Amino acid sequence: MTEGHLLGGAVPYAQPVDGYRTGIEPIFMAAAIPARPGDRVLEAGTGAGAGLLCLSRRVPGITGVGIEIEPAMAAIATINFGRNDPSHLFVRTGDILAQPATDTPFDHAMANPPWHDAAGSLPEDALRHRAKMAEPGLATQWIAAMARLLRPRGTLTLVVPPRALPETLAALAVAGCGAGVLFPLWPRAGRESRILLIQAIHGARGDFRMLPGLILHEDAHYTDAAEAVLRQGDSLALR
Repeated sequence: MTEGHLLGGAVPYAQPVDGYRTGIEPIFMAAAIPARPGDRVLEAGTGAGAGLLCLSRRVPGITGVGIEIEPAMAAIATINFGRNDPSHLFVRTGDILAQPATDTPFDHAMANPPWHDAAGSLPEDALRHRAKMAEPGLATQWIAAMARLLRPRGTLTLVVPPRALPETLAALAVAGCGAGVLFPLWPRAGRESRILLIQAIHGARGDFRMLPGLILHEDAHYTDAAEAVLRQGDSLALR
């Protein structure tokens, strides 16, 4: 592992030396979760735990459960949770598709799922391959599995590439999640977005809305709005 931190040094964070390394996606995803103290939050494919760590820092008192299929990554997430919020963050080693419904459903669920890309090059590292690539239809199965674990009116938040938008919207509709919002992250002004945040409400109806989103870079630096999320742990108001 390498030792580092998130949110400008506020969150100690270990991750693998090689293979899948945490990017900005789980930080922005966590910033979009409209959680309040006492809420239960599920993260599918939690990896080393960055998403739940950032969310629990912004909203103390949540209960976060990360599902991770890779035992090595689950072990690192357990270490990170123990260093930061051991009484409220937990890891389950297993497949999100095999998680049984519980008597206490979650208030929010989030994921940066692996998306099938038939044209993409295959990562050589096994952990990175599993985190980034998928068989056709796997993301749709993830969305259905997460929705089953949500309470009515709970939120489901995803990070997706633009090419996955048609599959994502169709899967959310089948899973009974509507009244959604799309929030693009623009690399620079005038450039195409490569990262979309999508949030829908379980059991809600209504059309999806496209929000203005956020510009990440200006010149060679992050914009003030991006810095506020990445360094200071600010929230993103999707609703």
